[in-house]
Amino acid sequence: MSADPIISLRGVTKNYGSGATAFQALKGVDLDIAQGDFVAVMGPSGSGKSTTMNILGCLDVPTTGAFLFKGRHVETLDRDQRALLRRRYLGFVFQGFNLLARTTALENVELPLLYRGEDRRTRQIAGMAALDKVGLKDWWDHTPAELSGGQQQRVAIARAIVTQPDVLLADEPTGNLDSERSVEIMQLLTDLNRNSGITVLMVTHEPDMAAFARTIVHFKDGLVERVDQGAMA
Repeated sequence: MSADPIISLRGVTKNYGSGATAFQALKGVDLDIAQGDFVAVMGPSGSGKSTTMNILGCLDVPTTGAFLFKGRHVETLDRDQRALLRRRYLGFVFQGFNLLARTTALENVELPLLYRGEDRRTRQIAGMAALDKVGLKDWWDHTPAELSGGQQQRVAIARAIVTQPDVLLADEPTGNLDSERSVEIMQLLTDLNRNSGITVLMVTHEPDMAAFARTIVHFKDGLVERVDQGAMA
């Protein structure tokens, strides 16, 4: 892993509302994430972990404080600039898979490249390569209804990595899966982290899933409570 953090948060706060109804979701978060790390983010509901992930995913901005991505101050970017950063450097995996029901696995995986304006041939080659990485190359022409939950999440991961992102943000990626499928997905994320060098940030409520990570960040009451080394460190 690189010694220089790919992501740094310094004194990040996030307020919602104003006056008597104001709520401070983040109260001064400091956090460094090393390039190539596998980070699990944990904490009770309302602890600030989801707000932090939204900021790291360029889906929201801090009220105060600094957010640096590869040394660039993201908090100074406008909406379009953040969208470009998100499209170029970040991949997203969600608990609910978020696949288009009437399209094939390959077409689902190609979507980020379609938004980039890539030609059909380029999309197909990259899409098949991504499906191959998640072990579903032979299932390219199946729709989500023809796939198991674990396979659907693999397609979602292929879609997230088809653009070769630097950072993969996963929000409860095993939340809708049974124990066996959950372990398979975690092993896949571990392989992508180790073999492709993708920095993985994962929100989870499950300690046994967090154990796959190298670093475990615990949130409480809008702050980072502590940072532990995971079993894979």
